[in-house]
Amino acid sequence: MSTDNLWLQKIAENPGHSQWYIDRFREMAARGDDLGGESRMIDAMVPRGARILDAGCGTGRVGGRLAAAGHTVAGVDLDPALIEEARRDYPDVRWQVGDLAELSLGESFDVVVCAGNVMTFVAPGSRGTILGRFRQHLTDGGRAVVAFGSGRGYEFEEFLKDAAVAGLEPDLLLSTWDLRPFTPGADFLVAILRAA
Repeated sequence: MSTDNLWLQKIAENPGHSQWYIDRFREMAARGDDLGGESRMIDAMVPRGARILDAGCGTGRVGGRLAAAGHTVAGVDLDPALIEEARRDYPDVRWQVGDLAELSLGESFDVVVCAGNVMTFVAPGSRGTILGRFRQHLTDGGRAVVAFGSGRGYEFEEFLKDAAVAGLEPDLLLSTWDLRPFTPGADFLVAILRAA
């Protein structure tokens, strides 16, 4: 596990960071904010009963909704506090603590979804390795969906180059989870990638 991981650095600087993150999403849910856009899009991409990996699953917000929609979901996240919250909220889903750079589940998935700016928190030197791990976990015809915002130290062009090296190429690039096209100057990327 790399000490360059930006999420781990945040926890080292502020041991209450994980709880802050948990509380933030609880408050958003209590306000009635729409927290299901990612899962709705992924659900529309696959048949009933698909196998889905929620990579960097956090508190299980995306994977939990996909499991409720009838899919078989596994979730992996580096932060034990977030995994504990996911297990509490969605006890019927398989959640596990793990480093995405070392991802080796011994199974394949129809979709690997990596939402929530996860790729901007991982150790910069591990990004290509992680994308390669996503590729290795895809079924034939499976896709990876990776999303993050601009201005977080990982340029979209660099990401797409890393994806190509990892054996993933774009099927569709969007600027939002509600299917708006990606355009020059967009401040968010939702990349739907297939095996090259």
